Amino acid sequence: QVQLVESGGGLVQPGGSLRLSCAVSGSVSKFYLMGWYRQGPGKLREMVATITYGGYTNYAASAKGRFTVSRDNAQNTVSLLMNGLKPGDTAVYFCNARAPSAGEDDTRDNYWGQGTQVTVSS
Repeated sequence: QVQLVESGGGLVQPGGSLRLSCAVSGSVSKFYLMGWYRQGPGKLREMVATITYGGYTNYAASAKGRFTVSRDNAQNTVSLLMNGLKPGDTAVYFCNARAPSAGEDDTRDNYWGQGTQVTVSS
């Protein structure tokens, strides 16, 4: 049974920072792509950042320069450091782990956490 458990969400003022963490357990290959997605109110889910086993990263345009994704392959964790948060970053953030050959909508070898709420408001 694969489990992804996120932590670190909450309420933060504009310009503030938050760090999200995700612990992955179960039969997940260390070579899986890991990353973060989000779904804002009334919006579709979108990719925020992904990172390969070797450390190659990919960011959404909205996240570049403000967010940093990292992973600890030994601990099977992935984190997202978010700086300069804006109200538009308000969303439920989901951790994802999937095989490199799997798409984000695939039902095999593609796993999601339960989500953690991030609210940016004064």
